[in-house]
Amino acid sequence: MHPNKVPCYAFNARHASRHLTQFYDHTLAPSGVRVTQLILLNVLKLKGPLAINALAKSLEMDRTTLGRNLQPLERDGLLEMVRSQEDKRRKDVRLTPVGEQKLEHAMTLWHEAQLRFEEHFGVERAQRLLEELRAAAAAVEL
Repeated sequence: MHPNKVPCYAFNARHASRHLTQFYDHTLAPSGVRVTQLILLNVLKLKGPLAINALAKSLEMDRTTLGRNLQPLERDGLLEMVRSQEDKRRKDVRLTPVGEQKLEHAMTLWHEAQLRFEEHFGVERAQRLLEELRAAAAAVEL
């Protein structure tokens, strides 16, 4: 059976996700940030410093996976681990000024990717896809 004909929702969602991720990563490449990293950096920009557990929850990601995603960003100086202002025993993840600059550049490229996707797929179809993906996730949320 041809991969495009597999009648499995999960397979097709993963297949589309891989292609979309490659598309966004290719567009974001000049910034040095991948789409998964962009999302993480953007959450920190929007919400401010967060405890690792809170960040993992915001990203709907397990702590171990988040830890692996944080390491290269911390190594490259885009984020840092700092003592929490609320609880000195806890460490928060915070975006650095270098991270903010990278994020700003990456967001410009992300907007380009969004527009290019809409050009290829159609604006209305893209909006419907977004709504359907959100509905699908909500329908099977555990």
